[in-house]
Amino acid sequence: MSGLRPVVLSGPSGAGKSTLLKRLIKDHEGVFGFSVSHTTRNPRPGEKDGKDYHFTTREAMQEDIDEGKFIENIMFSGNMYGTSKAAVEDVLAKNLICILDMDIQGVKKIKETDLNPIYIYIQPPSIEILEKRLRERQTETEESLQKRLEAARTDMELSKEPGMFDVLIINDNIERAYDELKDILNDEIKKVQEAKS
Repeated sequence: MSGLRPVVLSGPSGAGKSTLLKRLIKDHEGVFGFSVSHTTRNPRPGEKDGKDYHFTTREAMQEDIDEGKFIENIMFSGNMYGTSKAAVEDVLAKNLICILDMDIQGVKKIKETDLNPIYIYIQPPSIEILEKRLRERQTETEESLQKRLEAARTDMELSKEPGMFDVLIINDNIERAYDELKDILNDEIKKVQEAKS
């Protein structure tokens, strides 16, 4: 059952990507697989290695990048992030729709590959609401918060480039945003469900 298109989900930190993703995976058990990214940053409270990220060292990750084992990788706030080919292949091998959570630089790199995903951008209603959401998390220093907001401004500007994304969802209401996301992915979801029945 090849022919399942991966899904690239992008949007600034605090836009609600993770909330939407977790719900999608929970509501459609056995349909989606999450491509687990690699990072050199330290785990946040509650994050598990191999589930939230593959936490690794800068040396090990750089070696794999040099060997061509990554689809894309970036440096953000002094840490490396990336998607390995193996992470995507693991999901597709299970006949699941592979979800990739990417920043805008990652999206640009994916566009240079033959992956052919559905590109979806989740956007906050405004930069002010985004700042409020990030502050409420209480996981950032003021400096890292400002970096995230600056990255978000750039991201939101780049997301408007023609052809960058197939769909743009403004997450001003989580229920509406979720329904919109489900509608977009309905055809791919049906393919998996039909193959399993």
